[in-house]
Amino acid sequence: MTELADGLKQALTLGRLYFLKKDYARAEQYLNQVVEQNQSFADVYDMLGLVYSEQGQYQKAERAFEAALRINPGYTDAALNLAVIYNDTGKYQAAREIYRQALSHAAAAPGELDRFVKGKLANVYADAGDVWLCAGKHGEAIAEYRRALALCPGFVDIRARLAAALRDAGDRAQALAEYEEIVRQAPSYVPGRLALGVTLHALGRRDEAIREWEKVLELAPGNGSAETYLKLARSDSAGERTRR
Repeated sequence: MTELADGLKQALTLGRLYFLKKDYARAEQYLNQVVEQNQSFADVYDMLGLVYSEQGQYQKAERAFEAALRINPGYTDAALNLAVIYNDTGKYQAAREIYRQALSHAAAAPGELDRFVKGKLANVYADAGDVWLCAGKHGEAIAEYRRALALCPGFVDIRARLAAALRDAGDRAQALAEYEEIVRQAPSYVPGRLALGVTLHALGRRDEAIREWEKVLELAPGNGSAETYLKLARSDSAGERTRR
């Protein structure tokens, strides 16, 4: 789910805070709490990767950076961090390739902000959106997420936060459009498909919701959220047929 429950918000805030303070043991504790509940934050995986790297846990660092890039392929920081890990573990060809890709993503046409700067600014706007959302100010949060996406429209993790804010503000039609765009851009992005299914179900489009959750189970067999949603949706459907 992309909705930020109170416990998730607190873990996210504390994880980022302790990471900035370089208290990596506490940061790891809270960042892991975040990914146990929600796998849509590319920056959380990037921070975890850096924590694991500091601890010498290079395989875990590699997996974390790779997860960040699956969510946000244009995440230059994560790509450069992954290149360092690849190089340190002897994967020299992979290190060169990911480094070239990072430089390519960061390149900009004359007169434009380079992609690295755009990505940094987009994350600043998205963080501001999170703060507004925690304060219950959905309109302000939505505006910040849209500023971020104007710079980096391919950041599906930020688009998911926008969609959740729209849904929570009662604008289900716009939320649906954003979730559909997420799935179009990143068909294998499980949190996006899960949330798309929830929004479709809320709009009374049960069969379409069920198809999305079934697709999630194809992508991530055993996904507990998808299994639960499917069970509830099918139970509702059976109950309707019985009442008729």
